[in-house]
Amino acid sequence: MITGTLSRYFGMRFLTAVIGSFAGVVILAGMIDYVELMRRGADWPNATPWLLAKISMFRVPQLTERIMPFSVLVGAMSCYLALSRRLELVVARAAGVSAWQFVAPAMLAAFLFGTVATTIYNPISAMLQERSKRLEAEVVGEVPSALQESSSGFWVRQKSADGAAIINAKSSREQGAKLGGVSVYTFDGSGHFQQRIEAKSASLEDGYWQLDDARIYASGTPLVLADTYRLGTNLTLEQVRESFATPETVPFWQLPTYIEMADRAGLVAAGYRLQYHQLLARPFLLAAMVLLAASVSLRFFRFGGVQKMVLSGIAAGFLLFVLSKITDDMSKSELMSPIAAAWAPVLVGGLTGFVALLFQEDG
Repeated sequence: MITGTLSRYFGMRFLTAVIGSFAGVVILAGMIDYVELMRRGADWPNATPWLLAKISMFRVPQLTERIMPFSVLVGAMSCYLALSRRLELVVARAAGVSAWQFVAPAMLAAFLFGTVATTIYNPISAMLQERSKRLEAEVVGEVPSALQESSSGFWVRQKSADGAAIINAKSSREQGAKLGGVSVYTFDGSGHFQQRIEAKSASLEDGYWQLDDARIYASGTPLVLADTYRLGTNLTLEQVRESFATPETVPFWQLPTYIEMADRAGLVAAGYRLQYHQLLARPFLLAAMVLLAASVSLRFFRFGGVQKMVLSGIAAGFLLFVLSKITDDMSKSELMSPIAAAWAPVLVGGLTGFVALLFQEDG
């Protein structure tokens, strides 16, 4: 009975500390992002403080998803340091409760927290991220560079009754239905190049792409300018999603469908696989953060050296973050399996915390 009561108490203290830490990170990220948007939005024609605040609020959930493990690490360290400062850990140990017994409730709470973050928080953040991109495009006035995703953009190949075409887009909104910074290379039925079309934006309609502010270049003919231009296509929205939808804007529950569609189309699905396995590994990663935090914050205050151990815990969390970024880049470059890239930080963090805690308690 005593152990169960202490477990519930330690678990609630841990959850309170983590939620407080995460709320602080959300507020700080929102303030920084809003200030940055205010700086960037000085030259935007339709920008107002309220619209910029809405864009920032929609972007914050996805920003905080990336630093959620660090929030759990800081929250767990602050929880155990507070318990140690008030001598509650001393009393628990004197009652015969081992470190593993009051770390286990925090690990369970972190696992449940990560499960909720994957299954509920991630779909909401993905939806809000998509809305922020749409709202930003309206505020900017459809300027392609404002939503540029990468230097090379996104590519897709299509065939229609008029021949083949290769489409490149610098930005994507609404998961491929709206494109920005569009370049189209068209070919006839024999595979000979016909013309190049540059457009400010494109939208997928039923059976065709509608290109806005198009410039049509063809050999032997002068430049043609058109306010709108229709390019025939047999693609549907579902077929272009795997090329134009970024993994961060795809909810967790839809990622298996995107991976299957990309595999059927013969496209590289490494980004979607990496995102899927990272979300699956998130509960285990948060539990590993608890082990890492416990290994550096269970030292009694009267023994001294607490500041040094706290700094070592923060340094370990930072190194783990760097490791996750390296594995992400290697996976996206197809130098590493997405499964290995997603689970490597979990194994490294969990084993490091487990070994350090085992050495301190039973070594």
